[in-house]
Order: sequence, then structure tokens, then C-alpha cells
Amino acid sequence: MRYYRLVNSIGDVCLSAETGEGLLENLTSVEDDVTDVLDLIKASSITGESIDDLARRILDSGDSEQISLSDITQENPEFDGGWTIDRPFDPPEVWAAGVTYKNSEMERRRESDTPDIYSKVYNADRPEIFFKSTSERCMGPFDNVGIRSDSSWDAPEPELAFVIYKGEIVGYTIGNDMSSRSIEGENPLYLPQAKMFDSSCSIGPCFATPETISNPQDLSVDCVIARNGEEVFSGSTSTSEMARTCQEICEWVIKSNFVPDMTTVLTGTSIVPPPDFTLQEGDRVIISIENLGVLENNVIEV
Repeated sequence: MRYYRLVNSIGDVCLSAETGEGLLENLTSVEDDVTDVLDLIKASSITGESIDDLARRILDSGDSEQISLSDITQENPEFDGGWTIDRPFDPPEVWAAGVTYKNSEMERRRESDTPDIYSKVYNADRPEIFFKSTSERCMGPFDNVGIRSDSSWDAPEPELAFVIYKGEIVGYTIGNDMSSRSIEGENPLYLPQAKMFDSSCSIGPCFATPETISNPQDLSVDCVIARNGEEVFSGSTSTSEMARTCQEICEWVIKSNFVPDMTTVLTGTSIVPPPDFTLQEGDRVIISIENLGVLENNVIEV
């Protein structure tokens, strides 16, 4: 199942599961101790019961509040149900893998003054892995994402993301790895500044279990950028084009490196706008991944 964290105007939080197409059932309305997907993950780890089976058992035990997903994921002036969509969980750390698609390697070579290093990474056993974001810098659905004030060439990077608990992949979401191509292109040692800054990342709209994403290496990925209500860029790919699997990336992230539970890892992109395109303040980035929904964010300068 897919799980959504919702919040209302007075700060109450609930966890809802999508039990039918576009139908959310409020788990918290049945069991008020369950307000976060991490509550289910911990219980699953202790009992050995799957996250989805636990959720179904909770919902079967009471009369849950039902919510239409469309009411909370798009503007609906007639809806006054109280709930709005929140970041699906709080990642203590966000990491990212780069140059995992051939197209990404080619684009990084094109933007860089030292292009050979990207070919070496793409073909190496060891992937490029970098620290991407703290929880405070990681935004949720419909939040603003940032472009740096000292960057002249900026792009979103739509990516499949996985979530780690006790060293294992427990779920998936969508990630947006906002990036300064001009800063990274100037010198690869500037990668941290090109990748990590205020509002430099977003995740959402949901957390999906492995039972829902049975094959993370075969998902369609789409990205649209709108400016003043008009589409100015669109691109598509598939995670089947990844040179490394999610499991391989996970093993490298945790090698000799403790990461806290719910750490989230972005797995790279091959959707790259052309060299003459850069994001502007006010743009809207819309990322869709099969079985994970849509992550939308507006762009601001930070």
C-alpha cells in the first residue's frame, strides 16, 4: 500500500493508507497511537508481520475516516475536509547516488571542465554517493524548492528514492535532487555546494512498501516544468535504464557508514533539461513515477 501523512490547520497529524484507487483510510482515526509510517515499520520489525498486513488489521478493527486523495493533492475550492498532504515521513538524512544512468554520465561530462571523472565513475564498481540533505532542508509536496542565488544554471533531478531501516530497504518515494549545474561544472570539488543548500531537496507524496513496488528497476519516470502556466520542458525515462540497482546502492551507502533509520537515498536521474535551459523562480516542477504518484513543487531563489 501507499501511505500518506496528513496535517490539519491546528497541527494534528494522521497517517492514511491508500486502500483503493484514490481512496485513503485514516489509520489514526482507528488507532490514535499510529500517526507516522515509522510506527508501522517499528511494529513490523518487532512482530515480523508486514507493514501492509499491520495496516489492514488496524483498519479492520474499526470504522476509519475516509478521505479522497484528489481532494488533498489538487486545488479544490469546494473541499473543506481539514486535511492537507504533508511530507510522508521525516528523513534524518538524505543521501544520493550520481551518474547511475548513461544519459546522466553524458550530461555531466558535457557540463564539466573535467569530464573524464564521470566516465570513470559510471564504469567503476564503486558508485558516486554524496550527502544530499538534512531533514530541515528536505521539503514535501507543494512546498517550495530552492535554486541558489549564486548559481546561473539550475535544474531539478527527478529520482526514485528508497528508505532504509536497520540497513534494509523498507519502502520507496519520489525525490527531487535540486542541483546547480554551473557550480558543479566549474569544479567537481564544489559538489557539496551544488547539491546541498536551503530547500535543496523534496520527497513525496507518499511512502510505498516493497509489496507495492515489487520491481523498483522497472518504473516509468516523467518530469514536467511549467512556467507561467505553460509547459517549458518535459522528459521521460525508466528505472530499467539504471546501471546500478537500488540494492547495490543501499549496500554502498551503509558500507562502513552508520545511517539512522528512515535515511532516504535518491538513486540518480537521466532526465536532464538541455544546456540552454535553467530553472527560474516561480517555475513549477512536476515529477511522476509509476505506482508512486506525483510530487509537485514551486521554485524559489534561496
